[in-house]
Amino acid sequence: MASVMHRSSSDGGSSSGWSDAAVAVVAAADERAGWEVRPSGMVVQAREEGGAPPPPPEIRVRVKYGGARHDVAVSPIATFGQLKKLLAARTGLQPADQQLTYRGRARSNSEYLDACGVKNKSKFVLAEDPASLERRYIERQKNAKIESANRAIGAIALEVDKLADQITSIERSISRGNKVAEVQITTLIELLMRHAVKLESIPAVGGSTAQKDIQEKRVQKCVETLDVLKVSNARLQAVAVTTKWETFDAPTTTQWELFD
Repeated sequence: MASVMHRSSSDGGSSSGWSDAAVAVVAAADERAGWEVRPSGMVVQAREEGGAPPPPPEIRVRVKYGGARHDVAVSPIATFGQLKKLLAARTGLQPADQQLTYRGRARSNSEYLDACGVKNKSKFVLAEDPASLERRYIERQKNAKIESANRAIGAIALEVDKLADQITSIERSISRGNKVAEVQITTLIELLMRHAVKLESIPAVGGSTAQKDIQEKRVQKCVETLDVLKVSNARLQAVAVTTKWETFDAPTTTQWELFD
């Protein structure tokens, strides 16, 4: 809504008592100041086309980041959060990781530049937010734990692969009716149980949890298979191997003639 101001004459009358020349002079001065005079003598704020005032001209601020200096053009009615977005393109530091200091105090994203007294050529100091550094450190620690867990799980998986091949070989032998030494089965079960204990000791962190669950179920399935094979193997009769020996007749003795 336009601001309205009613001018009074020197004799206490209304502005309608002004001469046309006086009104023209006042109108010209007021128009230059952003005001206009209505025909009735009312002075109102001049309206721009479209009803919205033009944006204020940009200012240039100077931002120190480490050993670098950045001159940034920004609107004086922008927020510090908006300024951080402009700085992200120049510094590579994401807005959430930035701490922007003005006049010795870190500013929040919602604060406005003009409300804090920012003017043309004002100086800022940009640094990485300490809270962001802490978050990044925690994230690196977490990633290191996940990587370590994945390596340990991967090593166990390779060992289980080898044992699974042996289980398949034993299963084939028993299915053909060939009895295997029971110690082979019990040894495989013992090795698998050792791997189960190792898996249990690995901390479940992030994406390694799913891999750990897969290997634990795999080890359990292998042990269950060996338990079944152990029962089937016990029912088989051991194959008795007999050797047929070839017999030979007793050698003949030669009669020797004696001479005096």
